[in-house]
Amino acid sequence: MELINILSKMLGKSIVNADSTSTQLHGGTVGNVVLYEGTAKTSDNECLPFKIVCKISGRWERYGDPDSWYREYDLYTSCLETLFTDELQWPKCYHAEINDDKIQLWLEYIDGTTGNDLTVDMLEQASLELGRFQGRLYKTKPEVLENIKNLSIADAMKNYYNHYRSWDVVYNYVRSDTCELPKHICQMIIDSDNASDEVHKEIEKLPIIFCHRDFWVTNIFHTDDGIRLIDWDTTGWGYLGEDIVSLIADEADVNHMIEIYQRCVMAYLKGFSEYVPISHISNPYIAERLILHFGYRLVEWFIEAKSPEEKEYHKQTLQKIYEIQQIK
Repeated sequence: MELINILSKMLGKSIVNADSTSTQLHGGTVGNVVLYEGTAKTSDNECLPFKIVCKISGRWERYGDPDSWYREYDLYTSCLETLFTDELQWPKCYHAEINDDKIQLWLEYIDGTTGNDLTVDMLEQASLELGRFQGRLYKTKPEVLENIKNLSIADAMKNYYNHYRSWDVVYNYVRSDTCELPKHICQMIIDSDNASDEVHKEIEKLPIIFCHRDFWVTNIFHTDDGIRLIDWDTTGWGYLGEDIVSLIADEADVNHMIEIYQRCVMAYLKGFSEYVPISHISNPYIAERLILHFGYRLVEWFIEAKSPEEKEYHKQTLQKIYEIQQIK
């Protein structure tokens, strides 16, 4: 009966019956995401095809962000959807509920290009639209955002870095004689550590904006109608450019990583500057944040790699970050 009621809302018709099949989709860290597709029958015998996604997430505690497990419920039951444009949106939500330690969302199915199929042109467009979205919200300061209390804090990325830096396994590894990473990569991470306090002081001078905070290829869909972003559970306040750092380095396309850095940073800043003057910002510290946010994480993944190919991939990602430092 629940599916019937939700389909009635989605299709704008009185649905009396529905035949469907289900397919498990990628569910992120702890989510269970299922696609239901089939045919719904209306009260006047009309048959309508449908696709709808059910996402169920249980309670879990992300480091430094204990309430993130139900954040999407809070966002979908707020008025956040009024802030999106045709060019950049999230999936429509047809039903949201929370019970004890579980949230359930019934969402629009997004049909588009995503993941490793995204071209550099598509990523550039996504960066431009994200910049416009964040610039517009920074300029207009809508009351909707002020009324949403469950958002991650601006220092989340800094805290995450400090958490990794305090972990002896990765910290000591890059300083050890047994480290298998090239010396120049280890030195890059060490130099970044030494400069981190000063760099964070400069980052904290940048505009604090509304961030997606999980802006990487699996969560980006390029469609005929614009860019669609999924998985908003890490969303909150952050510093200008933070999302682009994730786009560049999170499961990076190492073959195009430098091109993505050059084109997407420029597109993002162009979009933001359509609403907010940023000519006084000589350095958005995106290259520096690639090391701070992903340096030790990539070292961890390198150490724990299950195959030589996986180990080489993480090393190459670090190498590209090193090369980006030379052109920043």
